[in-house]
Amino acid sequence: MKDGFISVACGTPKLRLADCHYNAEQTFTMMRQAEKAGVKVLVLPELGLTGYTCGDLFYQESLLRGAEEALATVLEATRNLEVVTAVGLPVRVDQKLYNCAAVIQKGKILGVVPKTHIPNYGEFYEKRQFAPAPQTPGTVTLCGQETIPFTTEILFSCREIPDLVLGFEVCEDLWAPDSPSVRLAQAGATVIGNLSASNDLIGKDSYRRQLVTMQSAKLLCGYVYTSAGEGESTSDVVFGAHQMIAENGTLLAENRFDGGLLISELDVQRLAYERRRTQVFAEGQRLLAVPFSLTVSKTKLTRYVAPQPFVPEGREDRDARCREILLIASLGLKQRLEHTGAKTAVVGLSGGLDSTLAVLITGLAMKMLDRPMTDIVAVTMPCFGTTDRTKNNAVILAERMGATLRTVNISNTVRSHFKDIGHDMEDHSVTFENGQARERTQVLMDIANQTGGIVIGTGDLSELALGWCTYNGDHMSMYAVNTSIPKTLVRHLVAYLARDNAKKDEELKDVLEDILDTPVSPELLPAVQGEISQKTEDLVGPYELHDFFLYYIVRWGFGPRKVFRLAEYALGDTYSRDVILKWLKTFYRRFFSQQFKRNCLPDGPKVGSVAFSPRGDWRMPSDAKASLWQAEVETLE
Repeated sequence: MKDGFISVACGTPKLRLADCHYNAEQTFTMMRQAEKAGVKVLVLPELGLTGYTCGDLFYQESLLRGAEEALATVLEATRNLEVVTAVGLPVRVDQKLYNCAAVIQKGKILGVVPKTHIPNYGEFYEKRQFAPAPQTPGTVTLCGQETIPFTTEILFSCREIPDLVLGFEVCEDLWAPDSPSVRLAQAGATVIGNLSASNDLIGKDSYRRQLVTMQSAKLLCGYVYTSAGEGESTSDVVFGAHQMIAENGTLLAENRFDGGLLISELDVQRLAYERRRTQVFAEGQRLLAVPFSLTVSKTKLTRYVAPQPFVPEGREDRDARCREILLIASLGLKQRLEHTGAKTAVVGLSGGLDSTLAVLITGLAMKMLDRPMTDIVAVTMPCFGTTDRTKNNAVILAERMGATLRTVNISNTVRSHFKDIGHDMEDHSVTFENGQARERTQVLMDIANQTGGIVIGTGDLSELALGWCTYNGDHMSMYAVNTSIPKTLVRHLVAYLARDNAKKDEELKDVLEDILDTPVSPELLPAVQGEISQKTEDLVGPYELHDFFLYYIVRWGFGPRKVFRLAEYALGDTYSRDVILKWLKTFYRRFFSQQFKRNCLPDGPKVGSVAFSPRGDWRMPSDAKASLWQAEVETLE
């Protein structure tokens, strides 16, 4: 909970219809199991203390009295339990019967929420017994407790965790166009619980799943959905105990036909951040807020955290993502080429991943324009650190694409420049490296002028986050097609295009696969025995880690402690704690110190949820201090 993670659960106990005493025992037993597992919020099925399918037995005084006695039994049996639980039962108020959720904790009823939308179609005839929720808030007396809030307009807020605000609705309320959860979320609820009794039909589970996930996405909330299961009448329908826990459009956990407890964690800090960032909710109606308390402790994580958050894990999803990114990037470049009337697109081709992706995207844009590949001017610029492997791959790639290939050896020019400024050739400092990078950019710009074209940038999102680019060198271009593509995804995009070309051009596929196998390097230091001597990830850290940090720091605004915890959880089998911490420190140091490079980026297409355009997504002063973040990182030692 210290990091915003709250353990929540769906619980579907086995029940006996109209056997309220038995159902009470099953309920408090499940509550104890949930408490033992560290659950803080538990949602049980609709009318769970009686059973949903009691029909006209709901007219019987004995059943209604038995339901209230069952709730009293549950309260007594759980008076020392901290878990906030929503229990379903029928409640009488002013000569009407309501289908309700009683929200309880530590032996007390915090509030009673009646069902708003009463179904009366198909297999449902609830209006025969139950009235819809009254429009005005009221109170009710239950189990000897007086003036209990009785209303749909109620929130339950945690004193210790301000971002944890609960709201509840009942079954059909979710299916209705004016779901109570909409008002609850607008008023501040970050977690919605739904007590349900939804029978199973062919395809209905898919529709329910869409409803739950979309509601959680639309309302930027966590949604905990629990349906009735074993023990309900199977005379005409079957209840499959469908349980779902969703967060902002993502289904975190699901269970069907098994019953029992389904546990996961909701990140209310993340939800609150997204609401602040998007400001999609107008100021909602102020609702009654009932406070409750929780002991703040570290929540055990069981939910899945992707080690590469920018990269879909399934092959089909990953390929679909690659196709979409390539389409967006190539459409952006197509428009820029048309708008500028550029006769050529000039790409510096190094034989590395980034420039390979840039030239491939340029090729796709040329196809969209129905222009010849010769309008792509691929320029290789070997110098002191260039290896035969990367140079040859660049040449083969350009030739197989049909691009116009130009080779400009910049070694003599750079030597002359170093002589002009008095730089010793044996001094392999940053001047030695950046002098080459800036000369390459000058060559590209001048060739673009020669050919009436524009220079296509090759730098990616991960390099921009770290500032791993030479200011006014590879940092600069006239249109940067890779600018919002993280390094972990660059590799998959090139691999996708290699597979796509497998049958069309075997040689092109082979060279792309060799580029994929080449270590990432700027090749600015002299090679050693013909091999790359300067490996980027040895110097700046693994991009797998940096992309993980980037996603959670920039996309979700998480602090160092939470990012570190998630990185250990997701990547701890690959990297040691010390290694993760080392490169997290590097990320923060470089991220803050290199903002000046991001503040003057060339145009480029946004393809994902993280981008650094100073005209759109990321606005940060270049002189912002990293002190707060660094101080927190130091506490992780």
